[in-house]
Amino acid sequence: MGKAGGATTTADEEALPGSPPRFELGSWRGDLGVVAGITGRGDDPGRGFDLGLWSDAPIGDVMGRWRLFRRAFPGFSAVALGHQIHGTAVASAGPSEGWIQVEGVDGWVTTAPGVLLTVTVADCIPVYLAVPGKGVALLHAGWRGTAGGILGRGVERLLVETGASITEVAMHCGVGICGSCYEVGSEVMSGCSVPGEGPGPWHLDLRRVLAEQGAELGLKRVTLSSLCSAHNRPTFYSHRASGGSDGRMVAYLGMPGL
Repeated sequence: MGKAGGATTTADEEALPGSPPRFELGSWRGDLGVVAGITGRGDDPGRGFDLGLWSDAPIGDVMGRWRLFRRAFPGFSAVALGHQIHGTAVASAGPSEGWIQVEGVDGWVTTAPGVLLTVTVADCIPVYLAVPGKGVALLHAGWRGTAGGILGRGVERLLVETGASITEVAMHCGVGICGSCYEVGSEVMSGCSVPGEGPGPWHLDLRRVLAEQGAELGLKRVTLSSLCSAHNRPTFYSHRASGGSDGRMVAYLGMPGL
């Protein structure tokens, strides 16, 4: 597939010391004033730091890990999480405390400091959007969400709620499955408007597709992680590489409270 219409650069998340296992974009904290990152598998020989709420894992164990996750962010009074359906719905999270939970959403927007947005992933791409000092959005982009235009919806909602211009928005496509590991059929290729060369199956780089969509929307600052969830299963969870048995990571984004 062709290159994105706008300039993109690589920006990899870096491991933080201690527990829970986390990887963050230091440049976004320093340059944009936001916390942007993703949890990792950790070194527990069992399920590790699995944060998947809709799985066969004991719910008490999962919620214990969520509480540990929350304690790692003392500058945030609320955490937003949704029951994702691989759709394109984007919800708003206002000033709050505790848990903000919504059914059937795959993206979040907030202009409130102290609200930590989250999406669960295990190959799908977490898309981070930020307007410094004004607001942030976090999207869960699998192929269906990408094909359905969740990026455009998220950007539009962020612009409306912040009053910003498109050139103020920074975008990052985070840890997810890479093109060489993501083998797909014609339904996925056509859904994402990518022509397949030769007989299928094909390999699709969702981060590159999203970068192209961002360029078409007018985004000027787009970065892509090179970290692949399937290549790096000792560090991250991968639904595809595990045959569907792996847990879930949580991507997170927010503006710290005062």
